[in-house]
Amino acid sequence: MRIDYTNDCERGCCKRLDEQKQWDVVACQGCCKLAAHDWLRDLPYNGQVYEICEIRFKNTHKGYYSNVNELVLAPGDIVAVEASTGHDVGIVSLTGPLVIRQLMRKNIRFGNDDLRKIYRRAKSFDIEKWQEAIAREHVTMIKSRQIAAALQLDMKIGDVEFQGDGSKAIFYYIAEERVDFRELIKRLAGEFHIRVEMRQIGVRQEAGLIGGIGVCGRELCCSQWMSSFTTINTSVARWQEMALNPQKLTGQCGRLKCCLNHEISTYVDAQKDFPKVTEPIETAKGKLFLQKIDVLKGLMYFTDSPNDSDDVIIMPVEQVKEILSLNKKGIKAPALSNHPEKNAQVLNHYQTIVGEDSITRFDKKRKSKQKNRRHHSSSKQKQTSSGKPAQ
Repeated sequence: MRIDYTNDCERGCCKRLDEQKQWDVVACQGCCKLAAHDWLRDLPYNGQVYEICEIRFKNTHKGYYSNVNELVLAPGDIVAVEASTGHDVGIVSLTGPLVIRQLMRKNIRFGNDDLRKIYRRAKSFDIEKWQEAIAREHVTMIKSRQIAAALQLDMKIGDVEFQGDGSKAIFYYIAEERVDFRELIKRLAGEFHIRVEMRQIGVRQEAGLIGGIGVCGRELCCSQWMSSFTTINTSVARWQEMALNPQKLTGQCGRLKCCLNHEISTYVDAQKDFPKVTEPIETAKGKLFLQKIDVLKGLMYFTDSPNDSDDVIIMPVEQVKEILSLNKKGIKAPALSNHPEKNAQVLNHYQTIVGEDSITRFDKKRKSKQKNRRHHSSSKQKQTSSGKPAQ
């Protein structure tokens, strides 16, 4: 009987051993990071030969290779490709005209002479060597971390990727400052008998390598489709009228969430219609102070005092502009009618959306040890005063 499939989500394939103890590996569509959607896949294929193919390796590592041997390849085929030394094994992830679009998007020259070659479809011995090298990756990563700690290097080795023939490994590491890892390379080469390549990545790239599920319930953007990372600061959250709560704004990488940049242009464009209210507006009833704004609904929230949020008056942007124009002429706007209960409910609902609640409210509360100690000491005193020996 054949052994059940084992998913290798780091490379986007499924593997199993057959009755002859040989590796049977097939690609799993939609199970790999940075997968590109081929919206031309419904067109007739007709066994066409493509000059350039996109090959994926481990996690977010991809490359573009020249099909010099004119092989008829399709997404999901496992191929042996050219490497700096020896050969590597990868999975075809994209073919056809979309590969040229990807090269143009990444500013890569797509002449056949500038790209490495695809040798052949991977044979059984290629896949066997490939799987043996993959089996060494986790043990190598743990051992390399121990060696780096023994050398007292201020760095973290986040992942290890072996080449398909097992002769070389890429060590992905994170470091805040420049690290002199020359001695580390000597130790790693002597320990594992391989060629070593050190590749520095950031914390956002590490989150993309590891993957995970975000608070939105979907796969992390950095592992699903993002390939470039831009700077994110707290001003982006302020433009979106979000509470500056670190627990809500930081992602799994410990930095501000990348999705804060996705909708910032919409909020910036919407706030162009909002007037700048730097001082309280004047009405016949008295002064009104700005508390909140709802950017997408075009509403502004005012109260009678700067610190009071019970009696709320909600006005559209156009009405606020009219009041401000009257105030500039020295005219007080007529008294505004409001519904305190309804408006307060809307304002409280708006405040809950921005995330004022603590995420630790679902944690189990631990019993206080100090309270138990006091109870134990008081019971001892009672026993002593009654003449009974204290236990």
